[in-house]
Parts: sequence; structure tokens; C-alpha cells
Amino acid sequence: MTLKNSSKTIPVGVIGVGSFGTAVANMLAEKSEVMVYARKQEVVDEINAQHTASGRSLDPSIRATFSPEELCRSCAVLFFMVPSAAFLEVTRLFAPHVHPYHLVIHGTKGLAVQLEPEESLDTVKKLRRNQILTMSEVILQETLAVRVGCLAGPNISKELSLGQPAATVVASKYNEVIQQGQHLLRSEKFQVYGNADIIGVELSGVLKNIIAIAAGALAGLGLGENAKGLLISRGIVEMAHLSKALGGSASSVMGLAGVGDLVTTCNSQDSRNFTLGFRLAKGETLEQILQTMDEVAEGVNTVRIVDAFIKTAGIRAPITENLHRVLFEDLSIEESLQFLMKYPFSVDVDFV
Repeated sequence: MTLKNSSKTIPVGVIGVGSFGTAVANMLAEKSEVMVYARKQEVVDEINAQHTASGRSLDPSIRATFSPEELCRSCAVLFFMVPSAAFLEVTRLFAPHVHPYHLVIHGTKGLAVQLEPEESLDTVKKLRRNQILTMSEVILQETLAVRVGCLAGPNISKELSLGQPAATVVASKYNEVIQQGQHLLRSEKFQVYGNADIIGVELSGVLKNIIAIAAGALAGLGLGENAKGLLISRGIVEMAHLSKALGGSASSVMGLAGVGDLVTTCNSQDSRNFTLGFRLAKGETLEQILQTMDEVAEGVNTVRIVDAFIKTAGIRAPITENLHRVLFEDLSIEESLQFLMKYPFSVDVDFV
């Protein structure tokens, strides 16, 4: 079966109808028949009757289902657009119905961890790399899927929904996945690049959330563009070292999924991670912010995971370390900033 030539007759499946899932489903519907999966029957009914998902507009041609079996039976290409906190649960729900012939692309910027039964992210102090899973690794571990890819880049859902110009990266070890993703998503206003370094691209999208929280905090303190430029440039260096330590490449950090997404999210109040940092700087507690956010700021758990990893690996990542202390150890943002300004950086660029 040549999926590229049959996308108009075989539906494309989208799992998850949050802001990003809805935006991607609408973009796919420009070329293809689309079926979406929602976890709540009332959302499925809303989509099929009113062509909205929790108030977000959907293309009238899009159909919804509550059945993982129906979606996997009907669709050969599956887009997993699920928050990282629910990713493992949803993947396991779909696992009995995902087969090697499926082509799977996810758009989730997060990490999963494998812990001992008595451990949790709140208590774990050290993590080895083999305990940390990117979302593609979760899919490969939990399902029979072979051809797996990811979607990453500066893709703020609100702008995508408005049809504003944007671009993304489809990353996979399989050229077929990249080509199919480009075929399904590319349009006059949406460019799609390819990258074979799927781990590096996934890590770029994950690690930039850490820097985005810090950028929001700088903005909340009103510290200006010079400070932001300093943070972003040092953030890129830190992302490159962390990506290499976790199995990715520095070159992917320099691309659209890394620098491109980082610049976008460090300058946008539509970014959940930027907004979280901004509100922290204005005096709200982490608990207050998380309770009032509509969707998850993925960077919070990422800070926990990466901080535990760097302690185990014996490497330094000063922005991550200090942000962990701000979020979970009662260090003030002002004290953290003073520490970073005094940190003995001696080389500007040391990863190329």
C-alpha cells in the first residue's frame, strides 16, 4: 500500500483533541479525510454534532470516535497529540490495536520515566538514561509500531489555528515517515522539514521548555532584552550539552526544533511554559499556577527529570539546576539570577 497516493481515501487518525491536536487535525483535513479520537464520549458527540472540540472549531469533515479499535482499524497513519502526563496511559490503551503496518507520528514535547514502585517524580533524586524515555521510545516499547516519527518546531497552536505562516520538523529514522508527514501536512503556509535524528529533535523540543520558563521569569521581572539574549544564548549551549548526554546531536538543537522553537517560546505569552515563568516572577506559587492552567506546562516535569539525570551523570546544567531550585526548593528567582550572573562561564561556544 502506498500511503502517499491514498491519503484521500484512507483516513488519517489524530489521537487527542487539545489545542495542538485540534490545530493539526484541521491542517490534515485540508488534504485528507480525518478521524479523531477523544477520551470523553461527550467530546466525541460534540465534535460529530457541532464540529467543535471543547469549544475549538474543527473542520466539518472531521469525524470523531471514542474507540481506539475503530480509529486504528480505519487509519493507517496515526498522529499522537497527547500531553506527556497522559502519553503512556493513552499509548497502552491503543497498544492492542497498533500494528507494524501503522505509521505513527507524535507531537508531544515531554519525557517519561521508568521508576521503582516506591518512587515518584516528587521523590526521585537520580535517573540514568535508560530510565528516561522520549515519546518515540514509549511508542516503540509499548506497541508493535516500527515506523515512528515525531513532529517538533515553533508550532504555537493559536497561530496554527489562524492559518499564520509556520514550519515544523518531521523526524524519523525512516524516510517513509518523513515523506508521508511532509505530504500530509505541507501547504502554502506550512513548511515541513525532515530530520533523521529523531532523538535529537525530540530532546530539542523538550529541553527548550526549561529555557522558556526561565525566559518568562525574566520577562516577569522586567529585566529587558539584553538579559533575554543572554539567557537564550546560554540556553542553547546548555541544550546542546544535555542533548548529547541524552543521546541526541547538537546539530538538531541548532535547527527548527531547537533554536527555532526556543526563540518562539521565549517571546510568546501564548507559550504555557513562558507564561508559567512569568507568573512565578509576579509572585504566584507553582501550585497556584498549575491549578489554574487549562493545559499542562510540560517544562515542569522536564526540569524534575533532567535535574535528576544530571546529578546521576555528573554534568552541570546551571539553568536547569537553578530552575529546579526555584520550582521545588524555595530559591527565589532573584537569588537564582544572581547565581547565574556569577557562574564561571569562560567559553562562549564549546559544542561545535
